[in-house]
Parts: sequence; C-alpha cells; structure tokens
Amino acid sequence: MSNKDYYKILGVDKSASPEEIKKAYRKLAMKYHPDRNKDNKAAEAKFKEISEAYAVLSDSEKKKQYDMFGAEGFQQRYSQDDIFSSFDFSNIFKEFGFGNAGGWKRGGGSGIFNHIFSQASRRPGYGSQSDSYSSVFTNFGGRAGQFKGQDVIYELPIHLQDIVKTEQKTISYNLGGINQQIKVKIPAGIEDGKKLRLAGKGQPGPEGGPPGDFYIKIKILDHPIFQREGNDLYMNREIKFSEAVLGTKIEVPTIDGKRLSLKIPAGTQGGSKMRLRGHGMPRMNGGGRGDEYVKIHIAVPKKLNKKQKALIEELKGLDL
Repeated sequence: MSNKDYYKILGVDKSASPEEIKKAYRKLAMKYHPDRNKDNKAAEAKFKEISEAYAVLSDSEKKKQYDMFGAEGFQQRYSQDDIFSSFDFSNIFKEFGFGNAGGWKRGGGSGIFNHIFSQASRRPGYGSQSDSYSSVFTNFGGRAGQFKGQDVIYELPIHLQDIVKTEQKTISYNLGGINQQIKVKIPAGIEDGKKLRLAGKGQPGPEGGPPGDFYIKIKILDHPIFQREGNDLYMNREIKFSEAVLGTKIEVPTIDGKRLSLKIPAGTQGGSKMRLRGHGMPRMNGGGRGDEYVKIHIAVPKKLNKKQKALIEELKGLDL
C-alpha cells in the first residue's frame, strides 16, 4: 500500500466529488471484476488495488487523513482492517448488477475476506483454491486456505512531554500465555489515538497461516499545564489588573522544560493570546514545530482593603 496514489489509481483529481469517485470506481470494477476476468491474475491485482483506493477515498475521514499525511503517513495510521472497516461490498456490487453480491457482508479487513472464502465453499462452482473469489483476495491474508492470524492492539499511555523527541520504548505483553518484550520507536509529535504497526508480531495464523500484526495505539495523557490542539500548545496565565494596564514581563514554561520571558504589553485585554513561535509540538513528519500560546486572564480581586477601595474609587472618578 505504501506510496500508492489512490487518486491516480482511480483516475480522478483530488477535487473530485464523492459521486465522481464512485463513478470512476464503478467503471473500473466492472472492467476488472473477477467474474469478467477468469484466471486473469493482472485483473485480480488491479481489482484489489482499485477496491483499496475506493475504500479510502469514499470514506470522508480516511480521505482526510490520506490527503493530510500522504500514502506513507496514512499507512502508519491505518491497517488493512482499518481501511475496509466500513466498506460495504454488498451495496456497491448490487448496484453493479453482480448477482453474488448479496453474500458479501460488511466487515473489516481480513474479516471480509474470510467471509468470502467461507461463502465460496458453499456455492456451486466455488470452493477450490483456484476460483476467482478465493484468488482475488489471497494476498491480503496469505496463501489460499491459510488465514492471517489475529491482530493485537496494545494501548500505550504516554506523557505529552515524552514525545517532544523520538524515544524508544520497551513494551512487555503476554501473547498466547507467553510473556514477550518488544522495542519500538515512538515518533516525536505523534498524536493521540494513532497506531504504530509492527508487521507479523501478532497472533500466529491458523493452520500455518501468516501471523497477524501488532498495533501500538497511542494514548496521550492529560498534561497539568498544556492543552494540545494539533501541533500547537495552549496554556493559561493569570496576571494582576495593574499588570494588564501598565504592562509587565512574566516567566512561562515550555513543554521541553525551558523557562521563557514573555512581555505583556500595556493595555492587554483579558483573553488575549500571546504566541511563542516554535515552542509547540514537533510535526510528526518533519517541518519544524508548532507554536505555544499563552492565554491571559486578568485577576479581579474579590475583596479590597480600605486603601485599595479608595484608590479604585478615585480611578473611577477619573473615568478609568
């Protein structure tokens, strides 16, 4: 899947509408469908390729991720199971007029293909390892008749400050009753919920099939000071009323442990945001860092002593 241009595969522009994408896929699927290309390995490969492209580009969220991160970055975030998790073969092929579409149910990744194999064995004329439905999806799960092992998903809690730089983590887990350890590099700037794939490190496949994959799902823990939005960081800072009026300098922290001096201009309003350029999170695919924003809140005292109250009354008289 790496470095594949899904738009080029379907022959559409990036600006193509959902209907145009569907129309392009329909045309290619009719041309390369296994029912129309018996024992044609090239057509089978093409059919798999266009189905993968359509499964991504027809899903608004997957398309957004693909456009944002490109083919290589997208592969790091989505497994084959993820790609086909919401792809309904049944409806799309009913529209194309293929009679056997009704036996295809919605499912994810290898789950779809396992279902196809099991259905094929019960249909007249199907069931051999050389039939078109079995062979067309072979490469997704190993050789025909050998199913891929179950994928393993491991949630890794990690502190925000720990992904300022790329770090290597050692993960201990139990697989089939056996304790195992694996080392993995956590890319700097990785976002919450993203998955890192370690191919072939999942459950062993049944009957000698290939093993599944091991996915590390990142769980970014809440930070006591910073809130993250994309690659930018936000923090709140309270200053006195007099400091807002007259201006001041304050010291603020950064996510990588520095202390910076920040100038607060005279007349600063509550809710103002001060930017510290380049002190946010690293961009995962390179290109520098985001920014840090300090949101200013003005402290209004709940109680005043007599002298303070007199001064405020005097300021009020001066229309301040």
